[in-house]
Amino acid sequence: MNKNGLGLHIVFTGAPGCGKGTQARILKDKIAIPHLSTGEMLRAEAAKGTPLGLEIKALIDGGNLVPDDMIIKMLSARIDEDDCKNGFILDGFPRTLPQAEVLEEMLSKKGITLDAVIEIQVPDEIIMERILGRYACMTCGAGYHDKFQKPKVYGVCDKCGGTDFYRRIDDNRATVQNRLVNYRALTYPTIPYFDKKGLLRCVDGTGTIEATARKIDDLLAVTKPQ
Repeated sequence: MNKNGLGLHIVFTGAPGCGKGTQARILKDKIAIPHLSTGEMLRAEAAKGTPLGLEIKALIDGGNLVPDDMIIKMLSARIDEDDCKNGFILDGFPRTLPQAEVLEEMLSKKGITLDAVIEIQVPDEIIMERILGRYACMTCGAGYHDKFQKPKVYGVCDKCGGTDFYRRIDDNRATVQNRLVNYRALTYPTIPYFDKKGLLRCVDGTGTIEATARKIDDLLAVTKPQ
């Protein structure tokens, strides 16, 4: 695999709250290719307040899945942008077996093949603790956690000095349980699908953020920043 990230196309997968978004952002900084979070893309659309955005918001707030055609269209356009010409890190998609098949078909038409699908494995009880405790800076979006990742100064963002924070409306016990049920029923079948294609790489995500990042580096033979 190319150590400088050129032409590297990776999917991060795993249950909600497993840390795939965090690890995708860390890897992005190391190999300098875009991190494409379909969840963030959809939430941005929902925040616009358009009819489509309101429909998306209702689905997200209920812990439900957004229709495939809506996501693929949005994702295809994003991959066509210049900053994706040397690869990308895909986070939060595919979430179903049909999405996995449509994704490969869409990428194939663009002459792109996936290099690896990284599954971050974390038990449900740890996932619940992680999700219910997380929050973010209202100004810059930096992520924090009540237990695992507190700001250095209480109530002050480490990155921008902001003092306003928020929690996602869907980060509540009932919605998280619904998301975990959806994951087991709908997303997990993509794991054996990618395994049969020789793309699956599994990582134990129960340790610290740094420990999990090191395991991913080893899997991908990623070079450390100079």
